[in-house]
Amino acid sequence: TGGTFTLTLFGMSGTAVLLFLGTGWVGRQWKLPVALAGIVALLAGAYYWQAREVWLSAGQMPVIYRYIDWLVTVPIQVLTLYFFIGAVSRPPVGLFWRLLVVSVVMILARYMGEVDFIHPTLGILIGIVGWLYILGEVFFGKLGEINTKAASETVQTGFFWLRLVVTVGWAIYPLCYFIGSFAGGVDEGTLSIVYNLADFVNQILFGLIVLYAAMRESGPR
Repeated sequence: TGGTFTLTLFGMSGTAVLLFLGTGWVGRQWKLPVALAGIVALLAGAYYWQAREVWLSAGQMPVIYRYIDWLVTVPIQVLTLYFFIGAVSRPPVGLFWRLLVVSVVMILARYMGEVDFIHPTLGILIGIVGWLYILGEVFFGKLGEINTKAASETVQTGFFWLRLVVTVGWAIYPLCYFIGSFAGGVDEGTLSIVYNLADFVNQILFGLIVLYAAMRESGPR
């Protein structure tokens, strides 16, 4: 288990460095989404540095630590989708605020359900509704519309893979929540391994997709 904390720490740190360097390899309109993806990796790396120390000293991971990380990094990832498409054509400002609020509420509801501030069923339902709203915007809403009508093939391919991360990759979180709250639970070590590897894939792959698409669109520099 401790090894997955170390693996994810190193992965996030390396990805953050790469993405911040990558802001100099892309066109002006792509710098913001690449930088935001870098901020996600940097914050996640800081979390995993602290989380690794907590795990090695205590042998457990208090749930509040993970939710503090997700409360910051998940909304930034969602807004990265907004600005990724915004590099092609600016979406409505109102959508920015809706995505921000929904992503924060999604994480808060899951946290409150997991620690019994609210009923676990209500927590997971609010969380899933928020997740479905985000998916609706990126597949069928304004972001999806701009991607279909105005984006190049490179951007459309990049957005396809970003949506896949948000759809398939993010599904592990409510699934683990459901198992922990309603299906008899899972031991702390196994849960930490699953969450660590999920973060490793979902946050690192997300950032690399953004950088790759931005570099392809920017051309030789």
